[in-house]
Amino acid sequence: MTPPDKLNEPRPPRLALVDDALFDEHRARGYHPERPERLVAARRAVETCRARGIEFVRQGARDAESNEILRVHDEAYVELLERNNGLFAALDDDTYLTPRSVAAAYRAAGGSLALVDALLGPGEVNKGLALLRPPGHHARPDRGMGFCLLNNVALAARHARARGVERVAIVDWDVHHGNGTQEAFIDDPNVLFVSLHQYPFYPGTGRASEVGTGEGKGFTVNVPLSADASDITYHSAFEQVVLPVVARFEPQLILVSAGFDAHARDPLAGMTVSAAGFGWMARELSKLAEATAKGRMALFLEGGYDLEGLETSLEAAVSAMMGLESWDESTKQPLSSSHALEIAETRSILKSEWRL
Repeated sequence: MTPPDKLNEPRPPRLALVDDALFDEHRARGYHPERPERLVAARRAVETCRARGIEFVRQGARDAESNEILRVHDEAYVELLERNNGLFAALDDDTYLTPRSVAAAYRAAGGSLALVDALLGPGEVNKGLALLRPPGHHARPDRGMGFCLLNNVALAARHARARGVERVAIVDWDVHHGNGTQEAFIDDPNVLFVSLHQYPFYPGTGRASEVGTGEGKGFTVNVPLSADASDITYHSAFEQVVLPVVARFEPQLILVSAGFDAHARDPLAGMTVSAAGFGWMARELSKLAEATAKGRMALFLEGGYDLEGLETSLEAAVSAMMGLESWDESTKQPLSSSHALEIAETRSILKSEWRL
């Protein structure tokens, strides 16, 4: 029985955590930037957050079933993965398969679905973190690419829809455009896809004019930014585009493709975002989740290839999502004229759809 003097103590913030030892077994034979050490850094961030008072509720991952994967991916591609299960192979110059890669991808996809189940369930946990490998947002319906095999966040969104969630928002702040996620929902008005990314850059998609097709027109929102975008650039893009669009969509679940390769230390990109900048974005999205989605929000690990940048940024994002961080106004720098123009051009394209 709980002692009387403990009954009124505030409970620590709690969130569901998906992690699995199988994710570490996806490892290239030589050096590759998408490596298991990334999870070591991410787990250090979790331990730091735990020391700060956040309670992590372990959510067991499971293997996704073929019919669940087929909600996003083509049957021929699923068959290709299954034929290469247990083998060394390559889907392209960047995307490798080793004997445990397909198993890890199925477990990561299933972990995404399990996390959605936890957030939609009767428990008290409405925030989540998925430490997944391989990552997913470049995986297109018919092929893997860009280090990605199965599109974890897209599968999570489809699973939420299958469970009755009417409107799901996916916000992708990875430095690379989430082309696979965009393709999965290009004509779907029930899943809002918003991406901020370096452009022009890999994979070459993500122009502001890419706004969706058919009934999904307007529900794809791209904010392409040139190199050297900093905290204030992302802050401005969020305030002028991302936050008003997501608020007007009124999502019942917010999923974040949380890549941390826009960090200033990252070797694969040219942005200058700080850990605090990622924290601010997470905090603002968490506020929207509280307003429209009963607080339901989850971070899905995507990119981030400098281990220190990944660790500190993930720590800041989780802490802020759980209400333990605040934005330091003193770190704001003037917005460059080129970035201001890029954001204005995006607003102009979207103004008729979203009253920007």
